Amino acid sequence: MANKTKKSSSSSGSSNKWGLNKVSMYTIFAVALLYVVSLILSVCGVNFKIVSALQGVATAIMIVIVAILAWRYVKPKQFVWKMLYVICLLLVVAGVIVPLVV
Repeated sequence: MANKTKKSSSSSGSSNKWGLNKVSMYTIFAVALLYVVSLILSVCGVNFKIVSALQGVATAIMIVIVAILAWRYVKPKQFVWKMLYVICLLLVVAGVIVPLVV
């Protein structure tokens, strides 16, 4: 019984160097920094394209991280799930790119 308790506590992810929680936290730090820089540039009246580009990079970082994590969930599932993943990912990319172009 003591072995089960010890095993479950070590599998909680605390021993993993780059677990999901750590990657998520550093992603939030990086994206928040990019958004703060774009906010400061916007307040200072810097060119709107630079601000939009910084916000686009921050959004792209979050999409990539979420897409990787979603693929980990979908990979062992049936083909229908994989198709749904691809369709949703294409819609997200289109939703980000089309407003920037138009």
